[in-house]
Amino acid sequence: MTVDKVSHKEEHLRSSVFITDIVIGMSDGLTVPFALAAGLSGAVQSNAIVITAGIAEIVAGSIAMGLGGYLAGKTSQEHYQSELKREYAEVDNLPEKEKEEIKLVFAQYGLSEYNQNIIADELAKDKDKWVDFMMKYELGMEKPDVNRARNSAATIGLSYIIGGLIPLSAYFFTPTPLEGLEISALLTIICLFLFGYFKSKVTGQPPLKGAVKVTLIGITAAAAAFLVAKTFNKLF
Repeated sequence: MTVDKVSHKEEHLRSSVFITDIVIGMSDGLTVPFALAAGLSGAVQSNAIVITAGIAEIVAGSIAMGLGGYLAGKTSQEHYQSELKREYAEVDNLPEKEKEEIKLVFAQYGLSEYNQNIIADELAKDKDKWVDFMMKYELGMEKPDVNRARNSAATIGLSYIIGGLIPLSAYFFTPTPLEGLEISALLTIICLFLFGYFKSKVTGQPPLKGAVKVTLIGITAAAAAFLVAKTFNKLF
């Protein structure tokens, strides 16, 4: 009798930080410049004004978003190093207390006290591995990539620029802002839907639901900006 062996392949989302940065930059890049252009379309008569303001916003927005990603990455690194230094000090000065914390981790998984003691004693033989274990399983902290801040800034900033140029591109090829808005809205809605679908799919969420949600957020923001600009233009 032959037993067929079925290989088990686990599929997990990789480069989740990179994908998260793309989502942050692209979602804001599609939504904010689109809303700005829509608002201006209801208040001005020149595409040049919309394009100039849109480009200025994209430049400022990409820098601000990229800087935010950089600072978040740096903060994560500094926080990790601070906790790492503290953990080393606790291992040096309070070894028995730290061993009890190791035991507590494994007690939660149902290991006997005998096995808890063995594991704690084995881990305590190597200070670096001991501290690494405490960082991961006591504090829930993974060592951040040293290039995280730089890569995050670049990814978010570039994604914002790409996202922002999509709704703005329509105004380069139309004679009036309102005509530009029509094409811009069509392009942006399609891109928001596709982006929302892709984002939801790679993160394990219902793709169609995610696509609709992202699209509705973008449409709502643009509609609100357009109506506000139109109203204030009439008042003043």
